[in-house]
Amino acid sequence: MITNPPNASEPQWRAPSAFGAGAIIGTLGGLIGLGGAEFRLPVLIGAFRFVALEAIILNKAMSLVVVASALPFRASTIPFSLLASKWLIIVNLLAGSLFGAWFGAGWATRLKSQTLYRVIAVLLAAIAVVLVFGHNVVGTTAVLAGVAQAFAGVIAGFVIGVVAALLGVAGGELLIPTLVLLFGVDIKLAGSLSLAVSLPTMLVGFARYSQDRSFAVLGQNKPFVIVMAAGSIVGSLIGGQMLGIVPSALLLPALAAILVLSAVKMWRHK
Repeated sequence: MITNPPNASEPQWRAPSAFGAGAIIGTLGGLIGLGGAEFRLPVLIGAFRFVALEAIILNKAMSLVVVASALPFRASTIPFSLLASKWLIIVNLLAGSLFGAWFGAGWATRLKSQTLYRVIAVLLAAIAVVLVFGHNVVGTTAVLAGVAQAFAGVIAGFVIGVVAALLGVAGGELLIPTLVLLFGVDIKLAGSLSLAVSLPTMLVGFARYSQDRSFAVLGQNKPFVIVMAAGSIVGSLIGGQMLGIVPSALLLPALAAILVLSAVKMWRHK
């Protein structure tokens, strides 16, 4: 049996609830080709009753595990040699995302709790919009080139790094459209490239959060993190196998609606 989160109002919760929640969230993420951390954060706050900053740190830890496992899983389809050939794109985005992750994590630790809930609400609503209108983007050529492209890549990377740090997510929902539209990358390759950018970006945000006392929530809830992360990995594999079964025209608006409802709850959260 797993012990309570520090701020839980329920007396106890069990490993199956953590694993099951992780599996459902992972499946949703796998269905749309993402890690599902956007859906995990509201569950951590609403169902498991962690406060905002602690939920973000826990979400970041589990996102790291899911992303680290997803990259080798995709290697059979997108080999590492192909990723290496696009190193300039990775470096371009990292030049902004690493700074953005450090800034975003530092900002989150300084915000009042109520303000942080509202920032989370706004970002969840924004991701809902991106999910509907930006997930199935198709790009054949890059919209910019040369210095303009490099500059836009740094700016986009910074914004993505901030969002990823503030929500504890990998940022794939923003990275993939950026890679497709700004750099003209194939959508399948963009999925793996986004993981290659996300991993070091999340590590920087994680390092910044480790300097805050709220980071102790990981040590206090280590079994919970392991069980829920395991559920997320299993769910993402299941969702990946089910990819294409549920039409995107139905799936994406439904998931976006879930994010909007979560955003409303976050905004009203006390």
